[in-house]
Amino acid sequence: MAAAGGEPSSHNMSDELFQNFISEVKQIEKRDSVLTSKQQIDRLLRPGASYFNLNPFEVLQIDPDATDDELKKRFRALSILVHPDKNQDDPDRAQKAFEAVDKAYKLLLDPDQKKRALDVIHAGKEYVEHMVKEKKKQLKKDGKLLDVEEDDPEMFRQAVYKQTMKLFAELEIKRKEREAKDMHERKRAREEEIEAAEKAKREREWQKNFEETRDGRVDSWRTFQAKGKKSKEKKNRSFLKPPKVKMEQRE
Repeated sequence: MAAAGGEPSSHNMSDELFQNFISEVKQIEKRDSVLTSKQQIDRLLRPGASYFNLNPFEVLQIDPDATDDELKKRFRALSILVHPDKNQDDPDRAQKAFEAVDKAYKLLLDPDQKKRALDVIHAGKEYVEHMVKEKKKQLKKDGKLLDVEEDDPEMFRQAVYKQTMKLFAELEIKRKEREAKDMHERKRAREEEIEAAEKAKREREWQKNFEETRDGRVDSWRTFQAKGKKSKEKKNRSFLKPPKVKMEQRE
């Protein structure tokens, strides 16, 4: 359906761009799927891999719409390619690459995890489409041609790829922040628990010591009272002793 003036509608243009994007992705996947073992290891361990590899579809180089059978076949082929046994000249890096592939595969086997990954990819695409519309809206307002670089399928693909990676990275940063916060809370709770336990232990020890020395304190108090009583009686007797009477001498 064409818009006024014979131009295709933005909705159809968007669908066309997305189909071109999917086509480009599949071509890249087909090209990269025949990379050598060393090239695949280098790809999976390239600088920034900790963020690039957050996208499991990117790790496995597979289309988000791939079936479970296609996913399984792709995992098997790629895992064999980067397996340490096949790369005995570089086993450490091969092991890390294999772990990245295995992690991505297991994530996509989990329906909830897979859905979250797909949601991020769709959000990246929708964001770029929104930005393209905003750019064209501004160009129309300025009376300029409605041409943007994202009209090029490759540029659109790159824009979606960058935005998707950004979203994956932001989610990972937030996850780490939550994890650090939870760890801090657990540590603080543990410290409070230890402090409470030590306080209770000190109180028990004090009570035990108090009980063990009670008889001695009672005896000491009784002895002290007895001595005080005797001293008081002696003092009273001395005070009440009548004075000597002197006899008068008669002449």
